[in-house]
Amino acid sequence: MPSHTSPTRENWLLTGVDRLRPIFRAQGHEVPEVKVSVGWPATGQRSRTIGECWPSKSAGDGLNQIFIVPSLGSPVEVLDVLTHELVHAVDDCKHGHGKEFKAIALSVGLQGKMRYASAGDALKERLMRIAADIGPFPHGTLSRKPPRPRPADPPRARCGTCGYQLSIPKRYLQYGPPMCPVHRVEMEEVGGW
Repeated sequence: MPSHTSPTRENWLLTGVDRLRPIFRAQGHEVPEVKVSVGWPATGQRSRTIGECWPSKSAGDGLNQIFIVPSLGSPVEVLDVLTHELVHAVDDCKHGHGKEFKAIALSVGLQGKMRYASAGDALKERLMRIAADIGPFPHGTLSRKPPRPRPADPPRARCGTCGYQLSIPKRYLQYGPPMCPVHRVEMEEVGGW
């Protein structure tokens, strides 16, 4: 049974940061104070990015800002991404996914290609224990691709003599039907006005 329940995602994430600090500290890395939230990356919803850390120099309060995408909901998966982003915070985003990042990431138990580094088996076990301890992530996942409303077909008009057609912006319908530029006759409605 969880020993801690969080009323908000941010509280849960900050608790996660506190529970991850000893993993970093044991390897000689100090996790700075950070702000953590849920949000789409700067590259947009269609990006494959699942976490993002902004350098302290970008923030008015001088703290690293970490964002986890809202399409994630599994507590272990969220903690895994949070660990990756905390590596960036330790480095203050100075070296991207380069050798400095890699040294920190490997030392805390991340593995794989550094751009997509995720928890190895030993770290994943620790993340599962942390997740069980802090409880469910209080978040309803969001789909990466929100439904797009289909735009209505614009009203169109056609010349009854030559068949010439055009779309009419709705704001101009108040002035009446357009005239065919060739035959100088009122055009007929095609579709709903």
